[in-house]
Amino acid sequence: MKRPFILCADDYALSPGVSGGIIEALAQGRLSATSVLTTAHDLPAQTRALQPFKNAVDIGLHLNLTLGSPLGAMARFAPAAQFPGLPSLLRALARRGLPEAEIRGEIRRQIDAFESAMGQPPDFVDGHQHIQILPFIRRWLMEDLYDRGFAGRVWLRNSADVWWKILGRRTSAPKAGFVACLASGFAAAARRHGLPINDGFAGFSDFDRAADYGKDFATYLQFPGERHLVMCHPGRTDAAAEHADPVTNSRDRELAFLLSDRFTAILRAGNFGLARFRDIPARE
Repeated sequence: MKRPFILCADDYALSPGVSGGIIEALAQGRLSATSVLTTAHDLPAQTRALQPFKNAVDIGLHLNLTLGSPLGAMARFAPAAQFPGLPSLLRALARRGLPEAEIRGEIRRQIDAFESAMGQPPDFVDGHQHIQILPFIRRWLMEDLYDRGFAGRVWLRNSADVWWKILGRRTSAPKAGFVACLASGFAAAARRHGLPINDGFAGFSDFDRAADYGKDFATYLQFPGERHLVMCHPGRTDAAAEHADPVTNSRDRELAFLLSDRFTAILRAGNFGLARFRDIPARE
């Protein structure tokens, strides 16, 4: 039997080019999940292309509080109708200055927008720049999911892995370690709310266009957990993505790798196979 893992493309709906690249990878069977930015201005148009894949892969919400504009008014958190960057968010978190009511409201709006666009709840929730793991935000998100009756039905991305695995992979270890610190207590909180999580996480990158992404990807499959999740950021470069997010600089490279024979050779060499979260048995 193959060793199953989840391969998730983040940032669907960031731009038509990014979405188009992800659709191409989905159509070729090179992904088992993707997460959607519901703050996109043309969300209905972009999610129409996802509809044929609803029963084949996991489609989730890419919760966003750091890129672009919120779906509703946030007078304190986004006074100019623009989310703060991650550094500003982390500073507000450190001084306990996050406006709870505003962020709870935006979480509700983004989940509602997903359900409206896709005609179903998200299969899972993750976060742009891993904001779903942050203290306070994680609690408000989990409580919303629990109150909607999503316990046991919607899974959450745990963006952390254990230290010895992070160090063993040797790929963007400082970034992965920093996120693991921020995620302290996340797994226990998810269990209290009845929300399943992945076991094992990799995919951190420095988004260097000159780097060998295939070599990095091979390290993501080292020391896999029981429900191992690898994130990726494939897509086609376009002006909208370049304006929105500098990660665009490496998206074409990631997409080219996923569509290549080298990708399938790496999976074959390690006896790995793509799987949806629900198809991987949970650890007893």
